[in-house]
Amino acid sequence: MAHSFNPTVLREYDIRGIVGDTLTAADATALGRAFGTLVIRNGGKKVCVGYDGRLSSPDLEKSLVQGLLSTGLDVVRVGRGPTPMLYYSVFELDTDGGIMITGSHNPPDYNGFKMMIGKESCFGERIQEIGRLSATGDLETGAGAASDEDIFDRYVERILKDVDMESLARADLTVAWDTGNGAAGEVVEAVINRLPGEHILINGDIDGTFPAHHPDPTVEENLVQLQDCVAEEQCDLGLAFDGDGDRIGAVDSAGRVVWGDQLLAILSREVLQDHPGATIIADVKASQVLFDHIAASGGKPLMWKTGHSLIKSKMYETGAPLAGEMSGHIFFKHKFYGFDDAIYVALRLLNEVARTKGGLKALKDSLPQVINTPELRFPCSEERKFQIVPEVHQRLKTAGADVNDTDGVRVNTADGWWLLRPSNTQDVLVARCEGRDEAALERLKRALADQLRASGIEPPAM
Repeated sequence: MAHSFNPTVLREYDIRGIVGDTLTAADATALGRAFGTLVIRNGGKKVCVGYDGRLSSPDLEKSLVQGLLSTGLDVVRVGRGPTPMLYYSVFELDTDGGIMITGSHNPPDYNGFKMMIGKESCFGERIQEIGRLSATGDLETGAGAASDEDIFDRYVERILKDVDMESLARADLTVAWDTGNGAAGEVVEAVINRLPGEHILINGDIDGTFPAHHPDPTVEENLVQLQDCVAEEQCDLGLAFDGDGDRIGAVDSAGRVVWGDQLLAILSREVLQDHPGATIIADVKASQVLFDHIAASGGKPLMWKTGHSLIKSKMYETGAPLAGEMSGHIFFKHKFYGFDDAIYVALRLLNEVARTKGGLKALKDSLPQVINTPELRFPCSEERKFQIVPEVHQRLKTAGADVNDTDGVRVNTADGWWLLRPSNTQDVLVARCEGRDEAALERLKRALADQLRASGIEPPAM
C-alpha cells in the first residue's frame, strides 16, 4: 500500500506532472488512498470528483476513484467539465471535499489534481502530508460507494444568476468567446445561448490535444485568434479561458489585451460600492496602478503571494469579497463562493461593460497608463529555480535595495518596480517590470537582467 510520489509533482497548491513519466495511474490510485485518509481523519465521509478534457483525464479519474473508495470514502462523480464546476459541486452537494483531475494551462502531456478538503483548498503542508501518508502506508481502509451526479444544468443556472440581463439587452453587445478547446467549452456554449446580444464561440470543441493554440490566456500569442475574431466581427470585446476554465483573458474592441490586474480594477467597482472599505487582494505580480486604484476607491489593497490556493486561503482569513492574480485567476466572494471561476467572472465583467458607455475599451482607458511588461518567463530547471531567488534576495539586501519578499522578490525603485519569483507550476522563473515611462522600464529590465546573469541565467530579449 505504501507508495512514493515523484517529489516534483507535489507542488505548493496542487499536484501536477508529466503523464507516463512523473505522473501515472498508480500515482492517481495512491493519491486517492492518501487524500481519502486525510478527509476521513478530518471527519469527512463523501467527496466529489471531476475531470477536464485532457486525453489522460478519464483513466486518471478511474484510478483516483478506486483509491478513494478503498478508504471507505463515498465518491460523487460529476463528470467532465471546468474546474469551477467541480468546486461548485462541493458547495451545492455539501460534500466534505473534492478533487479535480486537470493539467490546467500546461501542455497536453501534463495532468494533475486540484483538491479541496471541506470547502477550502488543500495546499502547502497538507499536500506534503498526503505524500508522507502515502510513503509510509499509514492509510485508512474500507469500502466506499460511488454515484454519478449530473451537476451541469444547476451549475449553468447558478453562474447566470448574477447576470444583469436588462443592461445586457440594452447594450446589445457582440462578444467573441475562445475556450481554447479546453474544458469550459460546453458550459460557455450553454451560457451564451441564454444571453442577450450576439455571441461567437471559437475553439468550443473539447479536445485535449489543443489543436488551435496553447490554452493559456496570459500569453499574448494565444490571444491572436481571438483578436482576429474581434476585428473581423467588430466585437465589443473578446473573452478567453485556460484549459480548465478557472483563468480568464480579455481583449477590448481595439484588440488590446486587458490584463488580469486591469480586470480586477474594473470588477472592484461594484464590490466597493456594496462593501465600502473592503479588503481586495492581488498577487505580487499586479500593477501598482491596481493597488492605488483600490485605495482611491475606498478599499484596502492587500498584496499577497501568487497561487490560487494561497489567495483563497488569504481571502478566507481576511474576509475579502474579491481577489485576483495577474494570471487571470479572479475570485468573487461577493455574491458567489470565493473560488476562481473564469466563466462567472466573464459574466460579471459583461455586467460592467454593458453599464459603461464605450464598453471595455473605455474602462481600460480610464485606468492610469504606465509602461509594463506582461509576465516574463525564463526557462530554469525545477531544482535551480528555487535556489536563484534567495541568491538574488541576498545580493539586493546587501546592496540596501527596497525589497518586498512576500513572494519572491519585488524591488521598488524611483523608476517603478520589478519582480522575480519561481513558478509553482512550470520549470520557469517568472518576472515582471513596470516603469513610469519607457526609459524607466528599460532601466528596470536591465537591473533584472543583471541579477539573472549574476545567478548564471542569460535572459532572452525582454
